[in-house]
Amino acid sequence: MIQSKYKRVIIKLSGEALAGKQGFGLEHKILDSISRQVKDIVEAGVQTAIVVGGGNIWRGVSGSARGMDRATADYMGMLATVINALALQDALEHVNVDTRVLSAIEMRQIAETYIRRRAIRHLEKGRVVIFAAGTGNPFFSTDTTAALRAAEIEAEAILMAKKVDGVYDSDPLKNPVANKFISLDYIEVLNKGLGVIDSTATTLCMDNNIPLYVFSILEEGNIKKVVMGEKIGTYIGR
Repeated sequence: MIQSKYKRVIIKLSGEALAGKQGFGLEHKILDSISRQVKDIVEAGVQTAIVVGGGNIWRGVSGSARGMDRATADYMGMLATVINALALQDALEHVNVDTRVLSAIEMRQIAETYIRRRAIRHLEKGRVVIFAAGTGNPFFSTDTTAALRAAEIEAEAILMAKKVDGVYDSDPLKNPVANKFISLDYIEVLNKGLGVIDSTATTLCMDNNIPLYVFSILEEGNIKKVVMGEKIGTYIGR
């Protein structure tokens, strides 16, 4: 068996990726594909945690832009991530992957409350841990949640699974001649103002020396390729 490059990782799933081509809600084919890919790396011995966004249901920034109180809009976004986390848990358990949802906002009837030591213990037992409800605080994105949780549980890398296959100098969905970056330094991401990850998350990863890989989740097998060290997508680090 080929040895994986990383022993413990966090996968950051964008909500938009879960919606697939329909653009809203959940596409079950995408959930099934992600579940199979996660199962592959779990069986390869990789301790796996997941942070899922909520943009396929609600985006706090969009609500705020329309005049809604920003904190209220962000809390609604956190609830959207819980919906996605439960759907992903169900999909993973359908392929016999033991999974736990840990929520930053207490909701005992449907998820465990996030405790760092509990999360690490689940990972050590081979369970997939899904972090829901962001950081539990408004004004922070799920990108920042991924960076924070990665630092807390000492993950070796963050795998940013998106609808696009890397980081570009402009939106590849709008600009057909956009240039793709193979690798970037944290400072370059900040200086170029690249929207692939927010500045708070980038700075947190830089301060804790956590590398990021940005790649497409829509191509089957990409998660395993990254953890096995294949060069796909865009690498962000030092």
